[in-house]
Amino acid sequence: MKLFVRDLTVIDASYLDKNRGFVGESYLVDVILTGALNEQSMVLDFSLVKKQIKTIIDAEVDHKLLLPQSADNCTVTPEGHRTQVNFELGDSDVIQLNCPNEAYCLLESKTVSIEVLETYLEQIILPQLPENVLGLDIKLRSENITTPYYHYTHGLKKHKGNCQRIAHGHRSKIDIFIDDKYSEALAEEWAKRWQDIYLVSAEDIITESDLSFLVAGKNNSAEIYTAYDAVQGYFELLIPAGRAEVLPNDTTVESLSEFICEQIKARMGDKKVTVYAYEGVGKGAISER
Repeated sequence: MKLFVRDLTVIDASYLDKNRGFVGESYLVDVILTGALNEQSMVLDFSLVKKQIKTIIDAEVDHKLLLPQSADNCTVTPEGHRTQVNFELGDSDVIQLNCPNEAYCLLESKTVSIEVLETYLEQIILPQLPENVLGLDIKLRSENITTPYYHYTHGLKKHKGNCQRIAHGHRSKIDIFIDDKYSEALAEEWAKRWQDIYLVSAEDIITESDLSFLVAGKNNSAEIYTAYDAVQGYFELLIPAGRAEVLPNDTTVESLSEFICEQIKARMGDKKVTVYAYEGVGKGAISER
């Protein structure tokens, strides 16, 4: 007997790619369980499927940085409760992080892909399910978006939950209206501006001398150093400046929506500007000017 659950949850995470750098992603999760019927004539109660599997997914991959630790350009160094990561990019620039261990998901692979993540989840989830569940098929998919969207990575130091992790992200659409008429041109402009971007708050910028780790060589371009204390610990990041944008406020979706709206309004004069900024799938913030 097989049991299926579609849209079980959404994984909001980021991964590191040799060419793209940080890639923020939002994966919808579908699950198929294979097994014998239990004493309740069920493979597994739907409420338990949702709760148990979602709990594992949240703990293992959601709001984390997914790392291909077998890649030649990825160096992962455990340091007790913290982990140092040096990731060399294709242009010889480097991204470096030093964060609590919980900020990462370490994958035994040379790249991060949907297939790699599906296999990883199946291997860690199935042993934790009841004995009558004999098989597990995890399918991840991206939201079907037909209008402009971007991939962004960020961290929210004031958040009490896992959003505080300095390198998690989202694949998000952006809708912009001028005098209540949709503007694909403006949406496309912002989609290009923030494609594979790291968004950082100006108040979290530090100097190189403030870093707890040594810079691994010198990037070809200018560098941005950022760090903050949060409930889960101290987070540090070095990123080439060309792969980031420094914002005057926090990088919550509310602040991003306001920032985009203000930037556009400055060009539009008396015209009404409305921005729908999404944070992953099906949620976000609206700003109007």
